[in-house]
Amino acid sequence: MYSKNAWKGYSEEDFKKVMDFNEGYKAFLSKAKTERECVRLAVKEAEEKGFKNIKDCKELKVGDKVYATNKGKNIALAIIGEKPVENGVKILGAHIDSPRTDIKQNPLYERNDFALLDTHYYGGIKKYQWVTIPLALYGVVCKKDGTIINVAIGDDPSDPVVGISDLLIHLSQTQMQKNAANVIEGEDLDLTVGSIPLKDTEKDAVKANVLKILKEKYDFEEEDFLSAEIEVVPAGPARDYGLDRSMVAGYGHDDRVCAYTSMEALMDAGVCDLTTVAVLVDKEEVGSIGATGASSKWFENFIAELVSKSDTYSDLKVRHALENSFMLSSDVSAGFDPLYAYVNDPKNSAYLGHGICFNKYTGARGKSGCNDAMPEYFARIRAIMDEDNCYFQTSELGKVDQGGGGTIAYILGNYNMNVIDAGVAVLNMHAPMEIVSKADVYEAYRAYKTFLLKI
Repeated sequence: MYSKNAWKGYSEEDFKKVMDFNEGYKAFLSKAKTERECVRLAVKEAEEKGFKNIKDCKELKVGDKVYATNKGKNIALAIIGEKPVENGVKILGAHIDSPRTDIKQNPLYERNDFALLDTHYYGGIKKYQWVTIPLALYGVVCKKDGTIINVAIGDDPSDPVVGISDLLIHLSQTQMQKNAANVIEGEDLDLTVGSIPLKDTEKDAVKANVLKILKEKYDFEEEDFLSAEIEVVPAGPARDYGLDRSMVAGYGHDDRVCAYTSMEALMDAGVCDLTTVAVLVDKEEVGSIGATGASSKWFENFIAELVSKSDTYSDLKVRHALENSFMLSSDVSAGFDPLYAYVNDPKNSAYLGHGICFNKYTGARGKSGCNDAMPEYFARIRAIMDEDNCYFQTSELGKVDQGGGGTIAYILGNYNMNVIDAGVAVLNMHAPMEIVSKADVYEAYRAYKTFLLKI
């Protein structure tokens, strides 16, 4: 009943495949710091591998490869299968947003000869983890004349970084008495961005100098922050972790590790009996809401377009397509950490290096907010995983009353399709530096590919 450590079963050839695959993943994770960057990289790779924008296709036939994007923050990739779309599609779904802080709309101010940017954190974070580390800025500034300016500061070796200061230990007696949730307050997560005053300027001279720099480099004014969307993320590339290089340390494994492996599996699986789809969505960390979250009608519209361009269209065929579909809701699991073993049920935990992890249900405490997959469906998945010798395990998110969490699974389950959560075990989840096993990254790719080929 216990899962097996994948490393123990690998041949030398397998070991090389694991390491080589993770080089590609590290390169992706190092660049894909935001949803927009994920989509941009996905479109680039898709087009290089023969995918076309679905808007440029009048009709679709077996073997056609298409993609669609939504507001720069969602992408769906599809390969048309041998059977009509009405018969259902095989879906790999992941999210590409990660916890972070965002620049407010009126952010820039000066205090005591420092220029700072006011922020509002996004998703569930331990706020104290985000201070005294190098941070980068990514996003867009949208000007009134329609100009869109891409901002990226902090990851190029020639760039400066920014950061959030903390109180020195020598003067932190009062601070250290606070509850961990309040050691750093949300309104104190402000970025230090400058300290040189602009010459011949009396009032807010440091702020004026920062604005001058932004104007010269990016050509936008202070008021353009009103229609900007700039995310504050950890600076620096993903790195090998551990003296044996068995793991990857980086920002955003949750859930870009599932996004990358899903994309690669779909592209490598080729034409299947049913149409195959990989869909990457936004806003999972704040409830999957809005135009770019999994609750949006956009994905349903994408399926409708697949039906329309490959068959005689009807609304009923779209409904059949969704109901007949099979999905892996690809999201990460909480990896078992021996330093914090007390929060887990060891028999039902996800272990690094033991392969992809299936969660029959997530939710909190009494399974609140869960999907709870059908056992008949999971039995089919177990069979094909064993047939292809994929390493897999099952888990829950901690002890029953310890906490919990959710995914996008229940949203797609509302279409009456079969959905189960499947992803990679992560240490330090939601921290600026998360950890995954290279074996699990590779096994997720293998499992997703097996799913597309055989379910």
